Amino acid sequence: MEPFVSPEWLAEHREEVVLADARMYLDGRSAEAEYLQGHLPGAVFVDVGASLAAPATPEGGRHPLPSPEDFAAAMSAAGIGDDAVVVAYDDAGGVMAARLVWMLRTTGHRAALLDGGPGPDAPLERGRTVLPAAHFTPVPWPQDALATIDDAAHGTFVVDARDATRFAGNTPDPVDPRSGHIPGAVNVPCRNHLTAERTLRPTAQLREAFERAGVTDANQMISYCGSGVTACHNLLVAEQAGLGVGRLFPGSWSQYSHTDRPVETSSVS
Repeated sequence: MEPFVSPEWLAEHREEVVLADARMYLDGRSAEAEYLQGHLPGAVFVDVGASLAAPATPEGGRHPLPSPEDFAAAMSAAGIGDDAVVVAYDDAGGVMAARLVWMLRTTGHRAALLDGGPGPDAPLERGRTVLPAAHFTPVPWPQDALATIDDAAHGTFVVDARDATRFAGNTPDPVDPRSGHIPGAVNVPCRNHLTAERTLRPTAQLREAFERAGVTDANQMISYCGSGVTACHNLLVAEQAGLGVGRLFPGSWSQYSHTDRPVETSSVS
């Protein structure tokens, strides 16, 4: 299954998939409250911060990966079972919901992002969709899909998914103790993969964005962001563009910036 599916694909296969709303906000808004105010019909809510992450620590970052058992319990409670096909979306072009899709795909499940999310004319429903609990088997996180802080510090192709201002680090970071980026990292902002309508740009443009940063083989790429959420979008986009499957540094900048390791700053391009 490709990492992205179109609204037309979803309409054709709607009865065969579990639709998941996995929005998240960095401005303090409640994602659950926004979901209850309006979501695609039949979509279950998956809380990115609570269901797709362990508690934050300086050593692990703001959104460490949960234990396989905790992830399995969250998926089961959402009605997502071992054999489910999951299509996830948010209201930001998929940059947040990518965390759920990456976690499912990495553990061998079929999952994809809904390209563009709910369109401006999409029908919405209020309230909560509840599906019967499903059996989801815990499996270990594949180590070949993950990068450690040492891997990120010494990797050949380390890609930062944050916006150019945070990557440059010339102003105080809004959420982390230090500004800047991992020395040697290149900046491929995940939101630049999207059009003004928050749909994915053409494949040639996606490939060009990575290749311009020096990444021609994503199998060698380590992806990070602020806390390991939007970095997943870069991984899915690179796979969609045919560049290969990279690794996630889950702790990302929220882990790295709590250490005394060197940081790098740059001008905003």
